[in-house]
Amino acid sequence: MSDQLSLFSKKIKPTNIPLAEKVRPHEVEQIIGQKKLLFQNSVLRNMLEKDNFSSFILWGPPGTGKTTIARLIAEKTTKKFISFSAVLASIKDVKAVMSEAEFNLQSKNVSTILFIDEIHRFNKSQQDAFLHYIESGAIILIGATTENPSFEIIPALLSRCNVFVLEQLLESEISEILNRALLFLEKRDLFSKDIIAYLAVQSGGDARRALNYLEIVIANLADGKKIDLETVTKILAKKAMFYDKNREEHYNIISALHKSLRGSDPQAGLYWLARMLEAGEDPLYIARRLIRFASEDIGLADPQALIQAVAVKETVHFLGMPESNTALAQLVIYLATAPKSNSLYTAYNKAAEAARKTSHLGVPLQIRNAPTRLMKELDYGKDYKYSHEFENAFSYQKYFPDKMKEMIYYIPSKFGFEKDIQKRLDWWKKLKETSKPPKK
Repeated sequence: MSDQLSLFSKKIKPTNIPLAEKVRPHEVEQIIGQKKLLFQNSVLRNMLEKDNFSSFILWGPPGTGKTTIARLIAEKTTKKFISFSAVLASIKDVKAVMSEAEFNLQSKNVSTILFIDEIHRFNKSQQDAFLHYIESGAIILIGATTENPSFEIIPALLSRCNVFVLEQLLESEISEILNRALLFLEKRDLFSKDIIAYLAVQSGGDARRALNYLEIVIANLADGKKIDLETVTKILAKKAMFYDKNREEHYNIISALHKSLRGSDPQAGLYWLARMLEAGEDPLYIARRLIRFASEDIGLADPQALIQAVAVKETVHFLGMPESNTALAQLVIYLATAPKSNSLYTAYNKAAEAARKTSHLGVPLQIRNAPTRLMKELDYGKDYKYSHEFENAFSYQKYFPDKMKEMIYYIPSKFGFEKDIQKRLDWWKKLKETSKPPKK
């Protein structure tokens, strides 16, 4: 068996350990869920069964089996297995182990399996330290992370590892895990199917959380008394919501809010807003995102949208939470039901692309500012036509650079106020055509 340290130590364990640890599977067949990852002859299943590993990253939500898979490797492999938690260990500790692993490779021709839990906690420069030892074969790196490896793992390291994606567990799979735990505890008769189903729903696909909830409920049981659903609901009433204010779930939910509003669904918009606010999200962050939405996805189809958004930002700043929750809800409903247009967004991007390509072109002399005599002598502002001096306050002149043709970036949508803007543009276009000098 393997020489193990830290997380998977073979030392005698205390009896007062979490239920999730007590019922952890010891065989791959006992793992519930992850059928897409652990089916017969899959890459990971073959690694486990043949004890033939290459470096890989386990990526998935909490409580989906990452540590369980690492534990199985620790128990079954004949190689030296060392584990660290990136939360508790320093990179200095890990480097010392990797140096020892390189010595073992050179002296015994044996690779070391190094498991790093929460590997995303190591910064980019710290992750660089693994590269040499992976390339030399001294270590086989197994990392576990709840964060998207594309963002949290450096490309050089990611290119040397397989990435195995663990999916959130189904409610039926969580129920199966809970029932197995009850058999282990000999308390199955105290829990109805409804209670197990309720715990499975509340766990959000996290087996560890589900087992922790079960343990909390058991701790509140009177000896031999069957528990009802109402009691379980009260016990778990103050559980934490599923939300991470600065990692992937944060961006997933703000994306869901934005897309719900873009899809003109105020009901879904309210739901995602509540998910963020009730989990403690900064209301000013939400207000900033809604201001952006007002100009990006509504724009001039309803100019009031931006005014409403800025007003709500001021309300949030003035009132704070929880009083400003209704102001944000008001804005979400307004934005969701407003006419939609991305004409401003599209127009600016087109103009920005053109600006990057033509930034070397100068401003036409006639529309340059001329505050000094020298500038006037250089013809700055010469022949500029002051629009208010002409009929309809308009006289054609070219405002684009001399060596650039006139472009059209903004095209109004047919929705909301932009229908009126189109009428205005048509009127100005007609004046422009009639006042243009004849072509030479």
